[in-house]
Amino acid sequence: MNRLRHHAGVLAALAALAALLLAWGGNPYVMSITIAALMTGGVALAWALLGNLGGMVSFGHAAFVGAGAYVSALCTVRLGVPVPLGIVLGALGAAVSAIAMLPALRLRGPYFALAILAYAHIFRIIATEWSSLTRGAAGLSGIPALPVLPGLEPKASACLLAGLLVLGFALVYRTIRASHAGLALRAMHDSEDATRVLGVNSTLLKGLMLLVSSAMAGAIGAFNVHYIGFLEPDYAFGAMWVTLPIVAAIFGGYRTLAGPVIGALVVSLADQLLFKEWLPIGHQFLLGVLLVAMILAHPSGLLPLAGQALRRLRPGGSAKGGGHA
Repeated sequence: MNRLRHHAGVLAALAALAALLLAWGGNPYVMSITIAALMTGGVALAWALLGNLGGMVSFGHAAFVGAGAYVSALCTVRLGVPVPLGIVLGALGAAVSAIAMLPALRLRGPYFALAILAYAHIFRIIATEWSSLTRGAAGLSGIPALPVLPGLEPKASACLLAGLLVLGFALVYRTIRASHAGLALRAMHDSEDATRVLGVNSTLLKGLMLLVSSAMAGAIGAFNVHYIGFLEPDYAFGAMWVTLPIVAAIFGGYRTLAGPVIGALVVSLADQLLFKEWLPIGHQFLLGVLLVAMILAHPSGLLPLAGQALRRLRPGGSAKGGGHA
């Protein structure tokens, strides 16, 4: 029973994904926006892992998404690597690219965030100017598509793969959070100097969180490039890979495990199904309004707010508790 309760979240996520495919697996439009939401959720989860456990706010996850996309695209197009292996190499390539950012770990707060943002711009410039390899602004085309699982439509198959990828990220996040390293990282939030006195290598732990977070974002970039079949620098390193995941993570509750993914689903679906209909041009403005409203109403995010509401509904329930990671 304890093991079942321990895996209840995983089982619930798989059940929700199965129900989605059964209900709308044959609807390409619903599948498309769900895939986009899941990819946003994957980057949001990577961002939240770095921010919550690593204690570092990043404005440059587009660098990792783009690096993973280019590594996977080039490996599959130029070297004939199978797509699944290409996605793995994309994740590893993004982690390798993050090694160049390790010196920025000496910075704190907004200085680290701006330094990572600068790296994203540098990567975009390199991808644009190194045209002999990346074809520059002309972009790469003819990128092999994702494999289609038996018995599913291509869009439904991609949706299932995206869901399983994000679920894998969540399991990695949960494993790290429950480990001794996760305990040390949470202790560092209260006093980094005190944990150093106890022998905790804070720089090493932060570096590991940066590498894990970058690999997760790179895997999403690699997955996406095989989903759309085309890649060019402005898209690969675009601001959308920074702004939307951050909005999703904060809106859903970035200190919780499921919050970033729930936030991505709510924000992405609301943007595509509602805001875009109400305000075709500049509908992203409404996302900002939604985020500000959530921060003012409940800074912890949507998932902790829902948890408090459920506790109030229970007999003798209490609104205390935040579900922080």
